[in-house]
Amino acid sequence: MSSKRRKFTRRSNILEYRPVFIIATEGKRTEPDYLRMRVFKPPQISVKIELLPSKDSSSPNSVLHRMKEYIKDYKLREKDEIWLVIDTDQWKKRQIEQLYNWCEIHSYTNLAVSNPQFEYWLLLHFEDGHGVHNKSECLRKLKCHCPNYSKSNLETHKYTLSNVKDAIKRAKLKDNPPCEKWPENTGTTVYRMIERIITLTPTLAPLPPFIL
Repeated sequence: MSSKRRKFTRRSNILEYRPVFIIATEGKRTEPDYLRMRVFKPPQISVKIELLPSKDSSSPNSVLHRMKEYIKDYKLREKDEIWLVIDTDQWKKRQIEQLYNWCEIHSYTNLAVSNPQFEYWLLLHFEDGHGVHNKSECLRKLKCHCPNYSKSNLETHKYTLSNVKDAIKRAKLKDNPPCEKWPENTGTTVYRMIERIITLTPTLAPLPPFIL
């Protein structure tokens, strides 16, 4: 009787790993629930998302403090990115400026701001978002597309990779020319982060040696 020989596949000495996006959000539910959607999971994308949602305080300073505490002992790798996600909301300009100045220090630290709120980014998945000047108008328009929307009910089934890409295109048209800091009028730079998430490719790194 002939014995079957087990096939041996030589392991490559290169390991492919996914970049990590560490994201601190102002919101407790909406932004984290959005970023946990199926559309942002493999095989659609090639990055890992590490979320640091708000717990108690949602001020810009608390978002920054949460990120600083997290990355104290975190070893960043090539292509890893840090993002702070906030709204203009009722915050004073100097409060947002503090985050912007911190993000300017390194190439991997970034700020994504929505004016007036993150829901404006959600609205762009369904329409151009014209005629929005405040939070109430933004929510009214969003509920035309997502009637049951609330902070605890994102209606995630309505978001697809296709309309995420549509939102990026619409946000870019609003952000023209691209703002240096954050949108002074109605708009959002969240598209910059989302575009990175869905287009970034894995990084190659040497595998550790075999341990015999």
